[in-house]
Amino acid sequence: MSSSTFILIHPPISKPCEPPAGLAYLAGALRSNKISCKIIDLNIEGIYHIINTKPPEIKDTWTKRAIKNINKNINQLRINDIYKYPASYINAVKNINRVLENFTKDSTVRISLANYHDSSLSPTQSKNLLHAMTYPEKNPFFEHWNKRLDKILKSNICGIGISINYLSQAICGFSIIGLIRKFRPDIKVWVGGGLISSWINRFEQLKIFQIPELIFISGPGEKPLLEFFDTKEYKYYSCPDYDDVYYNKYMSPGFVLPYSASRGCYWRKCAFCPERAEEISYLPSPKDMVTKHIDYLIKRYKPSLIHFLDNALSPKILKQLIKYPPKIPWYGFARITKHLTNLNFCMSLKRSGCIMLKLGIESADNDVLNQMNKGLDLTIIQQALETIHKAGIRTYVYFLFGTPYENIKSYEKTKNFICNNNKNIDFLNLAIFNLPINSLETKQLKTKIFYDGDLSLYLNFEHPFDLDRSIIRNYLQKEIKSHPDISPIIKRNPISFTSNHAPFIHI
Repeated sequence: MSSSTFILIHPPISKPCEPPAGLAYLAGALRSNKISCKIIDLNIEGIYHIINTKPPEIKDTWTKRAIKNINKNINQLRINDIYKYPASYINAVKNINRVLENFTKDSTVRISLANYHDSSLSPTQSKNLLHAMTYPEKNPFFEHWNKRLDKILKSNICGIGISINYLSQAICGFSIIGLIRKFRPDIKVWVGGGLISSWINRFEQLKIFQIPELIFISGPGEKPLLEFFDTKEYKYYSCPDYDDVYYNKYMSPGFVLPYSASRGCYWRKCAFCPERAEEISYLPSPKDMVTKHIDYLIKRYKPSLIHFLDNALSPKILKQLIKYPPKIPWYGFARITKHLTNLNFCMSLKRSGCIMLKLGIESADNDVLNQMNKGLDLTIIQQALETIHKAGIRTYVYFLFGTPYENIKSYEKTKNFICNNNKNIDFLNLAIFNLPINSLETKQLKTKIFYDGDLSLYLNFEHPFDLDRSIIRNYLQKEIKSHPDISPIIKRNPISFTSNHAPFIHI
């Protein structure tokens, strides 16, 4: 077993702007225990396969032009200059998506830089995933997978791991499982990732995939994999290893380094929190280990940007970044605390390399925040936004509409808050609330089916103030997104890539 290799696969589709962090952490854990492994990013490879494949007969002018300029548009996304010009950036992304959308003659499948949609196969229906697994040759990426994995599946491998984090990866992920099963039914296939973990914790339907060689993993995969290899010493805090994917041409200026200083959330008190319902523990890495890892990774990969993947960077880690600054641009999620109302603290963050903070405010109604148990106060929020802006750090702010605690007056308060603070908000994410299927608060609501699928992670519900999704959507479009004080912020949001490209956008 020691002379064989464990294969780690990242399936399409996810945003192709940075390498898959989860697999890099698995590779780091395996290699630190002297276990041979290899990461294959079939997402970025698959996108380039589409781009380099002769398209079906194209008649419209836009698609012909997009195909002709595809390499130019991709190269522009990999150079900083285009981020100075919003119209040019939007044009490049739209043209790349145009090529991807017209790749397949199958009218049921639509592919983009951020999504894979098959109108005949739903990723929330177990029978559809089983169909994708049974007929992998019907997937539009099959030609690439078949060619790419042929030699690998014939070589000396001891197992394969597939990471499925998003619904947009599910159909392709299960199709890849099917391809592997057809050629190597003897090989154990380990399936994990964020989406799989959520499914395992909720659904019995995964039993239809019960095959001795198919193993589903919930949560971090390092421990079960190392137990499989009978490793005596389990090194939990292994450094991620991006050697296999470093040279992939990801669609960002320079190499973006994803890194997690913790797993889980240190707050874990918010209403409707799936991590609280699933009892997911908060596991912070030792702060000195974080510094050691970052120093090593910067020297090895020379990234242009560090993307912290934590649910929220704790004040302890923020202080560590100030004390031992990476000195290259970085960004990530942070909870609004009093630390962020201190100008000296924020200026120190800026000097450490902090270029942007993502902030989940959710609502500008204090009553709503209290009922959601966000642990936030509107006065502190406003002070923090002002202070972060003064320090020269960008803000990517998240608001959530449609929770059971809100009414139209709550929405008005949020709209007015955004207008009054529009100079301190650089980017906006305005989302409609989805009720997690296993949240503790579902018992207090009249619920009904959200998606037509036995693997749906969400429920619909009767809103206490009769604010259904169509009313909320209409309000967002007419009252908020179109407001003259808010519209310019919305227009700055990078299409398809959203917050992943926001640090590069010139404001």
